[in-house]
Amino acid sequence: MSIRNLEFLFQPRSVAVIGASERPHSVGATVLANVLQGGFSGPVWPVNPKYAALGGRTVYHRVRDLPQAPELALVCTPPASVPGLVEELGQMGCKAAVVITAGLDAAQKSAMLAAARPHLLRILGPNCVGLLLPGIGLNGSFAHLPALPGKLAFVSQSGAMVTGILDWARSRNIGFSRFVSLGDGCDVDFGDVLDYLATDRSTQAILLYMEDVRSARKFMSAARAAARSKPVLVVKSGRFAEGARAASSHTGALAGYDAVYDAAIRRAGMLRVLSTEDLFDAVETLAAGRPLAGERLAILTNGGGPGVLATDALVGAGGTLAQLAPATLRRLDEVLPATWSHANPVDIIGDAPGQRYSEALQALLHDEGVDAVLVMHAPTAIVPSMEVAQAVAATARGSSRNMLSCWLGGEGMAPARRVLGEAGVASFGTPEDAVGGFMQMVNYHRAQQLLMEVPAAAAGDFCPDQARARQVIAHALQSSRQMLSEPEAKEVLACYGIPVVETGIADRVEAAVLLAGRIGYPVALKILSPDVTHKTEVGGVALDLETPEAVRAAALAMRDRLHGLYPRAHLRGFTVQAMARRPGAHELIVGASCDPVFGPVILFGQGGVAVETIGDRALALPPLNQVLARDLVGRTRVARLLAGYRGRPPADMEALCTALVRIATLLADLPEVQELDVNPLLADEHGVLALDARMRVATAAQIGPARFAIRPYPAELEESVTWEGSTLLLRPIRPEDAPQHSAFFAALTPEDVRFRMFAQMKSLPPAQLARWTQIDYDREMAFIATRVGADGPETIGVARAVADPDNIRAEFAVVVRSDLKGHGLGALLMEKMLRYCRARGTQELVGEALPENLRMLQLAHHLGFTVAPAASEGAIGMRLVLSGGA
Repeated sequence: MSIRNLEFLFQPRSVAVIGASERPHSVGATVLANVLQGGFSGPVWPVNPKYAALGGRTVYHRVRDLPQAPELALVCTPPASVPGLVEELGQMGCKAAVVITAGLDAAQKSAMLAAARPHLLRILGPNCVGLLLPGIGLNGSFAHLPALPGKLAFVSQSGAMVTGILDWARSRNIGFSRFVSLGDGCDVDFGDVLDYLATDRSTQAILLYMEDVRSARKFMSAARAAARSKPVLVVKSGRFAEGARAASSHTGALAGYDAVYDAAIRRAGMLRVLSTEDLFDAVETLAAGRPLAGERLAILTNGGGPGVLATDALVGAGGTLAQLAPATLRRLDEVLPATWSHANPVDIIGDAPGQRYSEALQALLHDEGVDAVLVMHAPTAIVPSMEVAQAVAATARGSSRNMLSCWLGGEGMAPARRVLGEAGVASFGTPEDAVGGFMQMVNYHRAQQLLMEVPAAAAGDFCPDQARARQVIAHALQSSRQMLSEPEAKEVLACYGIPVVETGIADRVEAAVLLAGRIGYPVALKILSPDVTHKTEVGGVALDLETPEAVRAAALAMRDRLHGLYPRAHLRGFTVQAMARRPGAHELIVGASCDPVFGPVILFGQGGVAVETIGDRALALPPLNQVLARDLVGRTRVARLLAGYRGRPPADMEALCTALVRIATLLADLPEVQELDVNPLLADEHGVLALDARMRVATAAQIGPARFAIRPYPAELEESVTWEGSTLLLRPIRPEDAPQHSAFFAALTPEDVRFRMFAQMKSLPPAQLARWTQIDYDREMAFIATRVGADGPETIGVARAVADPDNIRAEFAVVVRSDLKGHGLGALLMEKMLRYCRARGTQELVGEALPENLRMLQLAHHLGFTVAPAASEGAIGMRLVLSGGA
């Protein structure tokens, strides 16, 4: 249901407390007292047949006795009463309820939701602490403390965390815009709240305490949208509760529960922290700081020891120590004693007064190679710490660079830290904590960069042989097999353009000898048994066999060893393949498995027989492009080896990333694939080569894209049309279209840019280009018209529609290259968009145009839009009803 009627939950003008009581320590009494004491200015109506008055308020015996429908109901009654009360509230016209009641069984929850659904009544809970809205003075909870007003929204699945964080935050004077306990999340969940908070002007940052996600695609769409507009920080519990997963592949065993959540949080552009203290530290640094331009840190200190500790912490966390420019070093020589450190960390000696701090700090802030400065101060009896803090604060106020501080000491340093905080400088008690704060900024910067980074133009459309791959899988399923044979798995990979070693199957020992002769020596021989997960564990792999005798002896030994170790194991035969001569190639693993929450996940890391022991791997959610694939590789230790070392040339990263992207495509096209291992995948300067592959399949419960947490590129929407005597391809936009989309924008006249943007703009900023080409296909669509021009593919028009989270209303825009206007291309694109929006159930399409944009207004009339002055001053509104309910 998403954000519908959530305004009544988060901005109610009247409240009913159902189950209000005077019984000491009861939920009903506590909630009523909190509401009455919170300063809420709207009417508060207690409901309970046992009382005539409570807290000086008239008590209503039943919901239907209320003077009018409350905008928000707080329900504190026994479980059995909840469905009936929700039905009464819905009939009255109430649109939001917080069901604080715990203990509803599955049938009662189902009945509650069924009662709410016809009335679009939104439910927070049940089994929750409640809701606190300090901005309007509403404490609709049984928490022991109210929340201070502020700009942070906190959303938690844990009731205990709600009360604990309230206490912790109040002691540190941290305020909130919204404080939400989700409870069981039967209706309103993380996705709904994130969608609402993404556009909530009273919220600067969103904090989540997460235990699990139940609707992955909805969550990912909402999280990605929210993270583009403001910091979203996550504490995810259960990091070490993953356990060992029973799996028939390395990937299935390695893709742990928590690692998948980590990949999802990263892909959404959110920042994960490991503790609640880190959560609020990160809020302080991100709220006080400015967007990072880079990751290079300069350290300014009056003591060598703290500087060394900070440097160690920075390097250990994967941070970068700034290299000071020669001009900066000369300027520091001019203002510092001769005994200063002459390097970063900049040790300005223990007797440094405030002026020395200020002069050194100004030098660092003017260095283009410095992205942020950590200022540290160890108290001395020579210079008052407050004097130094005031000097640093004064310098910070005039700077555009990020600054952090560390005033070592206890409560005596609190006044100095307060001065720094008021100047927008995040302050920490230890060098390690300060560096941790900086690395939170760095990690957030990296996550945001990944959201905005534009991949290069595609080298050319790749067309996999889907039909053949499906035949191979269908044959295995018809034979009641879940595990494909090695040759079958390799054939599926080959259908998707992944280089493989040609492999044949022999059912008997002598057949293996004959097959080896046909392939040509030397060969590799492997055992073929559905009962053996890892062939090396039973001695089922023999390499560099150069004669028929060697093949025969190896096959006989494998057969005997298998029967000795696993007498009941079925031996289907042997696989024979030519030895791949790739000296110096790296052994990698690329795999996929299906997570029960987020669907398919892709794994990359160092491969070989010791893959689990080495444990060097990273996960990513598909779909992938070259940028995301490169990021996945870069998060492993083996990436440093792939870059080349000691005379070894770097591996072909383009080929490696292409293989990852194609495996992601395979997963979207072939929903039967449940687990996949390519181990080892050899990688060197010549490209990649799959030596071994395992694939587990099962009858698909849903189509491939439907099981993805992020909807992949909808290739089924591509359409070839004839226009002006030539063939155009109308298709959804892709991230790889960014270069040609930039060229398309550059070809627009200034007038057409103004018509589209309502302002003059010479070029597209990188962030806007990324936003227009990296769209969420689950919520928005952009159809481009593309053709092959003199210099390759070119975009000549685009129609775009962005729907609200409920798919009720979508805002549209259409623009055609300026030299091609007036030939019907805009109508062609809009008609395709209208068909698409109607098919997915969008109720209405709306847009705005400048009055002088006559072509757009004529097109709108032609397509059946109603046209009238818009709410925006000087604009004309266009509206088309597509289906009922709008």
